[in-house]
Amino acid sequence: MGSVTQQIIQQFVNGISLGSIYALIALGYTMVYGIIKLINFAHGDVMMVGAYVGWFATTVLHLSFLPALLLAMVACAVLGMLIERIAYKPLRNATRIAALITAIGVSLFLEYGGMLVVTADIRTYPPVFPDTMYSIGGITFKYGDIVMIVTSVVLMLLLNFIVQYTKAGKAMRAVSFDKDAALLMGINVNNTISITFAIGSALAAAAGVLTGVYFNTIDPLMGIIPGLKAFVAAVLGGIGIIPGAMVGGLVLGMTEAFVSGLGWSTWRDAVAFLILILVLIIKPSGLFGKNMREKV
Repeated sequence: MGSVTQQIIQQFVNGISLGSIYALIALGYTMVYGIIKLINFAHGDVMMVGAYVGWFATTVLHLSFLPALLLAMVACAVLGMLIERIAYKPLRNATRIAALITAIGVSLFLEYGGMLVVTADIRTYPPVFPDTMYSIGGITFKYGDIVMIVTSVVLMLLLNFIVQYTKAGKAMRAVSFDKDAALLMGINVNNTISITFAIGSALAAAAGVLTGVYFNTIDPLMGIIPGLKAFVAAVLGGIGIIPGAMVGGLVLGMTEAFVSGLGWSTWRDAVAFLILILVLIIKPSGLFGKNMREKV
C-alpha cells in the first residue's frame, strides 16, 4: 500500500475515533432541541462531570472501564434531570433567549463549581486499557481506538432502539412533533422531557469517560470546546434529527483529523467553526434537515 494511502486511512481511523465522541455529545444537543427547542449549552460541561466521575471510579474505586462508564452515565443522567427540573422547567413558557441565557449560566456554574470542588488541576486517567497496538497493512490502531468506536456504535444503536421501539421513545417522538397534542393524548410531557435529558446526559458522560481514557487528561474546562464542536456537528447534521447528529459528528471528526494530518493542526478548531458558518449560509437546516418555514 502506498504511503499516501496509508496516511489517508490512518487519518480516517483517527477521525472516526474523534468523530464518535462528537457524535455522542451531539446526540444530547439534538434530542433536547428536538423536544423543547432549547440549545442546552451546559451539555459539554455535563460531559466534563462524566469524565470526573469516570476518573473517580477508576482511580479511587479501582473499577474497570465498563463499570466506570456505567457509573458515570447513571450519575450524569441524574444530573441532567436535576438541571432540567431546577433550571429549565420553570422557564418552559418563557422566551427562547431566557432559556438560552440560563443554559449558559448552568454551564458556567458547572465549570467553576467543578473548579471549587475538584480544583483546577489537570488530572490524568490511569491506564484503563492495555497499550496494545494493532497494525494492519501499516495502519496502526490503539486498543483504545477500537473500544471507543465499538462503545459509541453500541450506544448509538441502543439510543436508536429506545427512540424507535420503546414506549418512552414513542412519547419523545410525539412530544417533539406536537407537545400540546401529546398532552391531550395522556402523555406525561414533563416526564418525557426529563427522560430525554437523562438519556442525552448519559451519552455525554460516556463521551467524557472516552475522552479521558483516550487523551488521558481531564480538567474542569475540558467540556467547552468539545461541547461547541458537538453543537457544530448537530447543526451540520440538522439539529433535532438523531441520525444527523451521528453523521455530523463523524464528518467533523474526519475533517479535523485530515486538517491535522496535513500539518495544520493549529487550524483545526477554526475549520470546525468555518464549517458551521458555511452550513448556516448554504443549508441552514443541515444535511438531513427539511427546509420548513416557521409559522408566525
